[in-house]
Parts: sequence; structure tokens; C-alpha cells
Amino acid sequence: MGLEYSKELSEEEVNEFSKTTGFTKTQITKLYEKFMILNTQKNGRVSYQEFLNIPELASNPILERVISIIDKNKNQFIEFSELIQTLSIFVVEEKKKERIDFVFKIYDLNGDGFISNGDLFLVLQSMVGENLKDIQLQQIVDKTIAKFDKDEDGKLSYEEFINLTKDFKLDELLYYELEI
Repeated sequence: MGLEYSKELSEEEVNEFSKTTGFTKTQITKLYEKFMILNTQKNGRVSYQEFLNIPELASNPILERVISIIDKNKNQFIEFSELIQTLSIFVVEEKKKERIDFVFKIYDLNGDGFISNGDLFLVLQSMVGENLKDIQLQQIVDKTIAKFDKDEDGKLSYEEFINLTKDFKLDELLYYELEI
């Protein structure tokens, strides 16, 4: 869609986003206005650095990982279409599978379709920082893998991860009612 350099969304674009995301037209317009505020270069896209410059986001230890997953075309920028499609998975109740997929990708650091002991350790380490010693964190990782690794291959498959999310009711934590 020709969003890269346009100042406003066309009615056609708003309608298309509404169909594909579940957002109302008003929500889409407001989200786009907020997106354009982040777009300091006024080129219709937001760089990784522009996200990192937002104080409320800068302290998020997995922000760069999240941004890299949102960036579907891997061009180091987030287009509005990428952002709104991603946001929709967290605010449209019916998109449970997409929410789980997104979180799985956060933990699957090398994209091999599995969450290894090392993947889980590194992501959790980035989240807890200095609050836990490595040995304590490794014990948590080992127990988590042991509990949910049903085929005992030392890593979590997507299906095993789904069982983990059910156990922790992760989907309930990830669903959010957006108020714009």
C-alpha cells in the first residue's frame, strides 16, 4: 500500500486495515496519527532507533527483539501496516494463535522452530537482568524445559510451547482491550 510517504491514510487504506485488523476506522486513524508523531523523519516509517528513543519503551529489555519480529520485511524500519497488523493480534480476541506465534518468535532466537535451553535462558536473562544470579535463572530454565518438553529432546517445540502458555494462562495476559 502506498503508505511510505503519504501524510494521511486514504479511505481505501483505512477500510482495508479495518477489514484485516479488526480495528475500527476511528482507532486506525488515531493509531496512524500517533505513528506519524513517532515518524520523526517524516518518511512514513519508524526506524528501530526512533523506537529506542521513546523513554517508555527504551527500558524494555526485549524491545529490539520485538521490533525485529514486527519488521516483517526486515528493512530496519517499521511501516504502519506492520505495526497495526501486529497490534491487532493483541487486541482482537479471535487472534489467539497469532499472539502465541508472536511470543514464540520472541523466544525462538535463531528461528529454528524450537526454543532451546539457551534461547530461553537468554530471553529470560534480558528480562530479569541482575535480579537473579545466572545459576538461579538456569535452574528455572531447566525446570521449565523439563516440565514442558514432552518428547525429552531438550527443547520446546511449538506444540510444547502452547502447553506452557496454557499452564501459565499466557493468552489471558496478552489480550488487551485497546482504548484510544
